[in-house]
Formats: sequence, structure tokens, C-alpha cells
Amino acid sequence: MFNLILCEIICSFGVQFKRIKFNYKMTDFGIIEALKELGLKETNNGTSTGSTNFSNGEIIESYSPVDGRLIGKVIATSKEDYEKVMHSATKAYQSFRNIPAPQRGEIVRQFGNKLRALKEPLGKLVSYEMGKSLQEGYGEVQEMIDICDFAVGLSRQLNGQTIPSERPGHVMREQWHPIGVVGIISAFNFPVAVWAWNTALAWICGDVCVWKGSEKTPLCTVACQNIIAEILKENNLPEGISCIINGDYKVGEMMTTDPRIPLISATGSSRMGRIVGATVAQRFGKSLLELGGNNAIIITPSADLKVVVPGAVFGAVGTCGQRCTSTRRLIIHEAVYDKVRDAIVGAYQQIKIGNPLDETKHVGPLIDKDSVNTYLAAIESAKKEGGNVLVEGGVLEGEEYQSGCYVKPAIIEAENHYKIVQHETFAPILYLMKYGGDVENAIEKQNGVAQGLSSAIMTNELKEAEKFLSYAGSDCGIANVNIGTSGAEIGGAFGGEKETGGGRESGSDAWKVYMRRQTNTINYSDELPLAQGIKFDL
Repeated sequence: MFNLILCEIICSFGVQFKRIKFNYKMTDFGIIEALKELGLKETNNGTSTGSTNFSNGEIIESYSPVDGRLIGKVIATSKEDYEKVMHSATKAYQSFRNIPAPQRGEIVRQFGNKLRALKEPLGKLVSYEMGKSLQEGYGEVQEMIDICDFAVGLSRQLNGQTIPSERPGHVMREQWHPIGVVGIISAFNFPVAVWAWNTALAWICGDVCVWKGSEKTPLCTVACQNIIAEILKENNLPEGISCIINGDYKVGEMMTTDPRIPLISATGSSRMGRIVGATVAQRFGKSLLELGGNNAIIITPSADLKVVVPGAVFGAVGTCGQRCTSTRRLIIHEAVYDKVRDAIVGAYQQIKIGNPLDETKHVGPLIDKDSVNTYLAAIESAKKEGGNVLVEGGVLEGEEYQSGCYVKPAIIEAENHYKIVQHETFAPILYLMKYGGDVENAIEKQNGVAQGLSSAIMTNELKEAEKFLSYAGSDCGIANVNIGTSGAEIGGAFGGEKETGGGRESGSDAWKVYMRRQTNTINYSDELPLAQGIKFDL
């Protein structure tokens, strides 16, 4: 049984076993070659307007959580550097918006093709600098490719609408215009895909972008800029269409307080979102906030265990629990609780932890030792509140785990009201809890947290599934049936409610946030009738 479960889990990770001898040296996995292919150097300028690179700030050293090695250095952005970026960006916008949208889509198409050619080295860099499994690193680059494909088609569909007017000889219409300079703040856990989600759409809308990636993954930021810079140069486009800045939150504040940036798209914690949202609102700017999740899977009596186990396990331990869509809670009906609990615990015993570039490993490290400390503190908090540990956590030691960032995924029986359960811990900790009676009781627990990103129900009962998807069901932006909480397809709008921030990225009509809406009324008659039947005779 457990072997079958393990096979399911491995398939969910997309793991392909290879007969390679690993000795955990950086060169064994082609990292040095990947860095060269991506145009990365020992020390890199962290500020760029395209092909022009410069920086005068402090040095950021990027150490891999995989083996603790120094990968490279990035020079952060100073205030003066930022002003140069904004000068280029605002100037570029004046000309870029004049290019027809399908032609802007052609630029994005070329970018997508370049990503296809560099999928392997960029995926390796993501895995090595962030710590996610190699297949997840490749998958993240594939997300970039997919959003480019989506955006290319969208570039011919930025449609408004015609609206009937109440006045004779009049017509109303709605159209969409570029918004200007878009500021992007992304997090370490998806160091390249979130940028692409935003930029691919913003570019086809006629906007230019300034991106501050995470200071924990600065080389990914520089690598992406190197890729798009080549495309822009080949098409004789001006500096400023794609810009990057690097540094800590102080560099981010340069954007959030800047009235020249009408839209800030920020991905990160709810705490960060409160600050960004309030700061941008003070200057009447727009915010697209993608914040924390506290995601649950409801498991009903009719649930298929072959679906439940791989969905729950990957959701909980994939990216070492560092996805905003990671599964944090399993809400299991009491009638099947023991069976589901034992299957999940059994599957955990077969999880292989180690170098994420080794494709025989399922789980890599946490991003840094601060995250390790947060993980340990969360486990202790759960114990103090009465949690029953089913699978012990802890930090792994030994040559293979020399970075000090490898931890064991933990499972804890808990209650939904526990303070630590209500909090999103960015680590592989899974809380199990029971529910009894009808599915409404499970939905109440599912909704009983401050966050509202992703949710799922495992059931073969149509009524339960439809109840979960109804207005009286999940209060999350994402609600799934018979799949886990983790992972999102490009075609749908991604985002959540409540403390998740309310923003939407990627598919559906998410493109509209990168544009400004304009309503037009055209009078083609010889008269001037007023709305609402008002008379004004002179």
C-alpha cells in the first residue's frame, strides 16, 4: 500500500529517476555552467534599465540553502540608482504605449521562446538559490513560458464594450488604456514566475515595469533581466521597458511611496501587505496584493485515498512548505480519520530529503536559518497549546545537510482555534483535525482563519462538492474539488480574499488591473439631450 502511495507522490512531483552518482558538489549538477549561460558573474550590478546595468549600494551575498555555498554577489540599488531607473522607465513608457498591442505581444512571444531555450539553466538556478526541487524549478520556468503564451493571445483581445445610451443619437463605450509604470515586489519562494505573471501582462497592456525581487534570491532577478534585455535589444527598443532594482525593504519603499508608479503589485506576507497597501493608498495609488494563505483540504467519507494522499502530501511538503498555496490543514471526517491519518503518516516515512538538484529527493531545504528557527518555534507553540505530534520535526544534520536549512516535515494533531494554527508558518508543518456531521461543519472550520487563498475538498458526493463551491462554501479565491491546494494554472485568475489581499494575477481578466478604464459617450445627433431627462433650456 505504502509503495503505491509513494509512487503517487513521486508522480505528483514529476520526478524522473536517473542513475547518477551524487556526491553533493556544486559542479555535479551543472550549476557553474548554468550561471555562465545566464550571464551571471561573481559580482553583478543589481540595478538595470535593460542593457544598461549599474549599482552603487551595498553588497548582497547570495548563499545557497542547498549547501551553504556563496553563489555570487549583487550590488544593491541606491537612491540615486533608483532615480536613474525611474527616469528611464517614465521616458520609455511614452514611446512603448504607442506600439500596437499585437506588436508588444510579439516581444513577449520572443521572450517566451528565449525562456524555452534557457529553461534548464534558469530552472537549476531557481532550485539552487531558492532550494525547491529541480522539477519544481523547471516547473516555475514553465509557468513563465505559459504566461507568455497566454499574453501573446491576449494582446489581440484587450477589448472594451459598447453600451446602450438612454439618450437618442448617443452611444457609450468602454475602453482600456495603459496605466504607466508598474512596480513589482516579489517573494523568494517563486523568484521568477511571479515577475513573469506581472510583466507579460503589463507589457502587452503597454506598461513598463520596475521589479524588486527578493533580496534572498537576487541572482534570479539579475538572470531574468539578462534574458529580457537581449530580446529588447534585438528589437531596438529603448531602455526602461524592463527595469530591476535590488535590496531590502528600504528599496521597496522607494517604489511604494513614489507617485510616478500608479500600480504596485506586491507578493509576500500579510504583514508586508498591510504596510504596502496602506502606503500606496495614502497617495491614491493602486495595489495588487498577493499575500499569505492558510490552506485546508476537507476530506469527506467518500474521498478516494489514492487522490487524497499524494495531493495532501505534495501540498504540505512541496517547496518545503514554502508556497502560499501550501496545505497547512487537513480537516478529516471522523468516520475516516484513522485511515487517512495512518496513510498520510505512512507516506511521510518515505519522503526523501536532500539536495533538491538530486531528482531522487522529494524535499529540499528551507530558504535560510531564520526560517528554520520560525519552523522550530511553531512546533513548540503547537505542543504548548495541546497539539499531538504524529511525525516529529527537527533539523537534519550531516554532510548532506551542511547548510543547516534542512528540516523534517512534521504532522501535528491540532484544533483549528489554536493560535499557531491560525498563523501561516512558511514551513512543512501539517495540522490534522476532525470534523463530524455534515460537510457544512468542515466548511466552517475551513473558513475559520484570517486568510483566504486556496482550499480543496476531497469527495465523490456531488452535493458536497457543489456546496463547497457555492456562495455558502469556501470563502477562498481558489476552491478545488479532488485536487490539492497547491499549484495554479495560468488560465485562471490567481489570488485570494481576506488577509490574502484580494489581488488577482495571471489568467481570466486579471489584465484589467494593469490598465485604466475609460468610459466614453459620443453624441452623433444634432441635439444635446441631457441624461435622466433633465431640461436646461436657454
